[in-house]
Amino acid sequence: MRRIYSTMMVCLATVVVSAQEKTAGLPGDTTLPSTKEELTKLAASEVKTFKYAVEDYFARPKQSVFKLSPDGKYFSYREKDASGKRHVFVKNIQTGETKKVLEEGKELIRDYGWVNSRRLIYIQDQGGNENYQLYAVDLDGSNDLALTPFSNVRVSILKVLKDQPDFLIIQMNKDNPEIFEPYKINIRTGALEKLYENKDAANPIAGYDFDKDGNLRGYSKQEGGTNYSFFYRESVSSPFKKIKETTWKDNFSIIDFDYTSKNKNLAYVLSNLTSNTAEIQLYDLKTNTPVKTLYSNKVFDSEGLETSRKRNYEIDYFSYTGEKSEIVPVSAAFKKLYARFKSQFGKYQFGIISKTDEEDQYLLIVTSDKLYGKYYTYDLKTDKFTLLADLMPKLKEEDMAEMRPVKFKSRDGLDLYGYITIPKEAKSGAKVPLIVNPHGGPYGPRDEWGFNPETQLFASRGYATIQVNYRGSGGYGKSFSLAGSKQIGRNMLNDLEDGVAYAKSLGFIDGDKVAIYGGSYGGLATLGSLVKTPELYKCGVDYVGVSNLFTFYKSFPPYWKPFLAQVYEQWYNPEDEQEKKIIEQISPALNIDKINKPLFVVQGANDPRVNIHESDQIVKSLRSRGFDVPYMVKYNEGHGFGHEDNRIELYKCMVGFFAYHLK
Repeated sequence: MRRIYSTMMVCLATVVVSAQEKTAGLPGDTTLPSTKEELTKLAASEVKTFKYAVEDYFARPKQSVFKLSPDGKYFSYREKDASGKRHVFVKNIQTGETKKVLEEGKELIRDYGWVNSRRLIYIQDQGGNENYQLYAVDLDGSNDLALTPFSNVRVSILKVLKDQPDFLIIQMNKDNPEIFEPYKINIRTGALEKLYENKDAANPIAGYDFDKDGNLRGYSKQEGGTNYSFFYRESVSSPFKKIKETTWKDNFSIIDFDYTSKNKNLAYVLSNLTSNTAEIQLYDLKTNTPVKTLYSNKVFDSEGLETSRKRNYEIDYFSYTGEKSEIVPVSAAFKKLYARFKSQFGKYQFGIISKTDEEDQYLLIVTSDKLYGKYYTYDLKTDKFTLLADLMPKLKEEDMAEMRPVKFKSRDGLDLYGYITIPKEAKSGAKVPLIVNPHGGPYGPRDEWGFNPETQLFASRGYATIQVNYRGSGGYGKSFSLAGSKQIGRNMLNDLEDGVAYAKSLGFIDGDKVAIYGGSYGGLATLGSLVKTPELYKCGVDYVGVSNLFTFYKSFPPYWKPFLAQVYEQWYNPEDEQEKKIIEQISPALNIDKINKPLFVVQGANDPRVNIHESDQIVKSLRSRGFDVPYMVKYNEGHGFGHEDNRIELYKCMVGFFAYHLK
């Protein structure tokens, strides 16, 4: 019912420690990282001059992350200064007056948004440790307040209460680092009220469902680590009753409650209990029965729906991700609006970032595989679109590469989907090198169509990139997801190899020049591929990747501990003798003698998901065998690099590494 996913977060001073220097107090073995001089030399391996530099793809836009205030009087955005810090500004739409309301300092502002028309919230952690803390500030920059100033506590938002504009419902692991409890918080004062106790640490509550008035109506309780029970109550004065029992393999979750009906027990539920793909159902929680299926797709999982608060919460549209992101209009009002957007933007993909409370103004983001992104506002009353910002005007669409959706069969008959980004050289008849880029996770996330600065950078240097949504990836139904269970290091890697074979069949790939690069689980897949089929690849890049499942399990952050039994069922169980042998066979750090191709390793020192020891042991072992392994470590980063200068340096070194080994 609730799953744990190890997705990669690619969310100011760079710290590079000399390989000869031992620094106290820093994570990992500080004698291992390559020196700045060594990394600079690696980047210099790319000797050609190109129309677009690495910075053109990976420098943050000058202005970005636009958001519309609920009353439509202001929009906010982030603006980068000369040192790369991205501050938050608010602009009065009528007067044009602009004011900086948040100054980004040493720690990155990871995200921000409007709660009401007077106050914004934002989150920060410490150096990428993902212990997110919540802050709030007035639209004029005053009353900047730390709402959750607690050490080693992770906060997330559960519910925005539109009818109680000074309040949010959050959850945090304040009283027990392994479990989360819900609180109502006053965003002006920071006053907290615990709304429910998560008492049973052995069988904790894993998810809470609040209605629009802030009432806890249901919760999902984990039992034995792998099973779930859903409890529901009809009103705040009624007791909770268990109405559903599922396992981690199932999906039964409340999207929202139905506020259009006199029956207060109706909810919109995402469920795959009676279907392979997740459906959106209207569900009666009192009788524990589906009323009707509102939307389903035979191939792809449904994802969500949007309602109109202005029009008594009628459903405006459903959404899912197929080959591209899709919106399915429902209400008459939104069908008209959607048709207007389609007529305006044509072949481009658009998403609704926000709308005003009156639903008379919209903020849209328009993208494609070749367009980084443009923000537009739309005024419903005047039927006028206004271009707010072109995020990367320097990157011309005509110079960008096509990202083509693909579908092919695995060797054991599964339909596999993915994307291949094709450099212009291939369309001119040349044979080009290929980079295989497995996504993180592995269970749940998937690759999607759109502008990808990584694959565009690679294409600009003459490389094709294939991204395979291997078995276990999210979005393709229950059977495809479960086909990935117990297949890390085995059939999951076969799917990548089958993707290489498919790419070669297209006729423009140089089969002797194939590399593999991935982050998080993608890093494990990179290492595993260099162990399993080293003859297939010329080189690999491991970015914050797992290398040893035994040590990986032991380094879980405390709030992952309740999910360990699920991980054992879905990944491998080290307490089972047969599966322990499999772990030994598929953990790259335990099979280092089989790696004989060049490797570049990248790690954030403060990574709470993949501990730095995962990368350290790979680098140390390979170097002990005489391999020259460049190793980039950043001591102000976690699970993926968020600082602009670190990102730029990373990709300069990466294209240098590929140039040295693929050209």
